[in-house]
Amino acid sequence: MNKPVEIGAAVPLWIAGRATPATSGRTGPVHNPATGEVTKRVGFASAADVDAAVRAAQAALPEWRDASILRRARVMQRFLQLLQENHKALARIVTGEHGKTLPDATGSVQRGIEVVEFACGIPHLLKGEHSENVGTGVDTHTVRQAVGVCAGITPFNFPAMVPMWMFPVAIACGNTFVLKVSEKVPSAVMRMAELFKEAGLPDGVFNVVHGDKEAVDAILHHPGVAAVSFVGSTPIARYIYETCAKNGKRVQALGGAKNHAVVLPDADLEFAADALIGAGYGSAGERCMAISAVVAVGAAGDPLVGLLAEKARAIRIGPGDADGIDMGPLITREHRDKVAGYVDTGVKEGAKLVVDGRGFAPAGRESGFFLGTTLFDRVTPKMKIYQDEIFGPVLVVLRAQTIEEAIALVNANPYANGTAIFTESGGAARRFENEIQVGMVGINVPIPVPVAFYSFGGWKSSLFGDLHVHGVEGVKFYTRTKVVTTRWLRSEPQTGAAQQDTPAPGFHMPTLG
Repeated sequence: MNKPVEIGAAVPLWIAGRATPATSGRTGPVHNPATGEVTKRVGFASAADVDAAVRAAQAALPEWRDASILRRARVMQRFLQLLQENHKALARIVTGEHGKTLPDATGSVQRGIEVVEFACGIPHLLKGEHSENVGTGVDTHTVRQAVGVCAGITPFNFPAMVPMWMFPVAIACGNTFVLKVSEKVPSAVMRMAELFKEAGLPDGVFNVVHGDKEAVDAILHHPGVAAVSFVGSTPIARYIYETCAKNGKRVQALGGAKNHAVVLPDADLEFAADALIGAGYGSAGERCMAISAVVAVGAAGDPLVGLLAEKARAIRIGPGDADGIDMGPLITREHRDKVAGYVDTGVKEGAKLVVDGRGFAPAGRESGFFLGTTLFDRVTPKMKIYQDEIFGPVLVVLRAQTIEEAIALVNANPYANGTAIFTESGGAARRFENEIQVGMVGINVPIPVPVAFYSFGGWKSSLFGDLHVHGVEGVKFYTRTKVVTTRWLRSEPQTGAAQQDTPAPGFHMPTLG
């Protein structure tokens, strides 16, 4: 992946440590969203290709699972070093295929690298517990062991970061991995596969397939896959969860979001508006943690909307690799048109259109997938632009009279990924933190994405499964706990009455004392 892939040649799969052409004969286009041009094509994996990837992972599993923890950690440390050396190059790949600005891409790659840093501490993270003399001469301890072949299915919006939420932790725990990255953004992960091999990872431990529903279903139904991680929309997350459960697989499926920010009248409105502009329009709104709904409480409403409108109009929109650009294009023409359709819907529903981004295109980039910033005011919970995850640069403002009303509004929403409150009141913030039914909460922090050593995950329709990704919960997901109870009989020779100290077999439930 060091050289640009020609349009006539499809981006390959990565199976058993080498680039492998897909056998399906099907390909899909990879665009530069800023120009609308097809820059390369990507091969779509067939069920047979997925089977080959899983078999490669199965073949590599025994040796990697049984390798010392220190050996696995040292491979991860070398991988970390190579990622740091290739940080900017990976960010440029992300910008070229997703369209987000280069600084945004650089930051997202860094957040993924931080998960690899966390995984380097696996010798400590896999330590079990030990209790001596739980009964007379009986000890109990726990061990954490790999679950087997794991798989990840990741979205287009973070081509490097979200995959790194998954495979570094899984592999450090002793598993092998098959990754199905979005076919819209295949190249960053392919480059990381090369770097992982260079770091000394044995062939077959990490495999990459591309494709559509055929590849996804082949993973979900494959008997050799023990665990599946997913990030994407709620309908697909529910499908992933239900299908994996039916097939006896461990699963964590992160779904969609409608993230709210509550702004109280005592907040620093200038600070809050700046934070909300970045959280709402950064990465063109294509973030699962983007703030897409603002709840203005009481007197905060009119001045906040005025500030948001002024700042939204000032955002510089253009190609992500150009200097001084704040927001790039959307991922595809179809998605751009879908988001623009939501703006049409909002107008029909009676919301107040304060800033209209429809029809915007930078000069000379009319073929790119651009949409300007859009701001609605006086939105109600019955409107479709509030109910749906738009996943674009559309920010909606609702009004509430009290913090109680704002909390109730947020808690009534079926999504519960992230939320934030802006206030100078410690009491109000503490109440919000305690009463809000959302998985990740920010206090004067608009996008409360946890650092790598904490875990990422929402509640309600934003997560299907019990454990979140990366952090300690990621280690728990990619390992199984085994409890060992041990009794050692006396090693010295025993005769006569001393032998009677050894308990005789019984047919009742054993107790310890």
